[in-house]
Formats: sequence, C-alpha cells, structure tokens
Amino acid sequence: MNINSALIIQIIVFCLLVWFTVKFVWPPIAKALDERASKIAEGLAAAERGKSDFEQAEKRVAELMAEGRNQVAEIITNAERRASQIVEDAKKQASDEAARVAAQAKTDVEQEVNRAREALREQVAALAVKGAEQILCSEINADKHAQLLGMLKQEL
Repeated sequence: MNINSALIIQIIVFCLLVWFTVKFVWPPIAKALDERASKIAEGLAAAERGKSDFEQAEKRVAELMAEGRNQVAEIITNAERRASQIVEDAKKQASDEAARVAAQAKTDVEQEVNRAREALREQVAALAVKGAEQILCSEINADKHAQLLGMLKQEL
C-alpha cells in the first residue's frame, strides 16, 4: 500500500473517531463535568449560607446572653430591694411590738401600784381603827362606822 492511501485512510479513521467521540463520548463526560460543577457551586453556596446562618446565630446568642445578664441583674436588684423591704418591715414590726409590750408593762405597773396603794390604805385604816380602839379602850364596830372608815381611806 501506498503511503498516501494509508495516510488518507488514517485521516478518515481519525475523523470517524473524532466524530464518534464528539457525538457519543463527549456529551456524557461534559454532562458529568457540568453536574460536578453545579454540585460544587451548590456546596459553596451552602457553605456561604451556613457561614451566614452561623454569624446570625452568634449574634442571636450574644443578644440572648445580654438579655439574660440584664434579667439576672434585674432579678438581683428586685431580690435586694425585697430583702431590704423585709428587713424594714421586720424592724417596724419589732418596734411596734416593743412599744406595745412597753405600754402593756406600764399599764401593768400602774395597776400594781394602784393595788398596792389600795392595800396600803386598807392596812393604814385598820391600824388607825386599832389605834383608836386602843386609845378609846372600847371596840369600834366596823359595820356601823363604814362610812367614816371610807372617808378615812380617801384621805389617806
């Protein structure tokens, strides 16, 4: 065979090979490459969305932490205020109770003083009657002279 005819046959075979490759082999490869490129693009987009979501989540966590700190500070302030109020109420209640006890004690003392005075008056009246009886050497009837003894008690 001649070199020219061999070269022409090889060119025809090569052209058939190129046509076959372009027609049947290249489209599935191109399709696979396009699918892979789209998956990579989707993956990158998902990564960006994830990064954005993560940043938003971090901001939200920071806001929640700040809100939580504010709530804790408010709760502590309220608790301190309530504790102070309870202490003040307890002091006031104790002061009121002390005043009531002091007033009751004063009333009790006044009653005891009055009872002691009354008992002392009765004893002085009895002594006065005894003294008068001894002076007069006769018995004085307490029933007969009750009014006189009452006046004597009042004077004492």
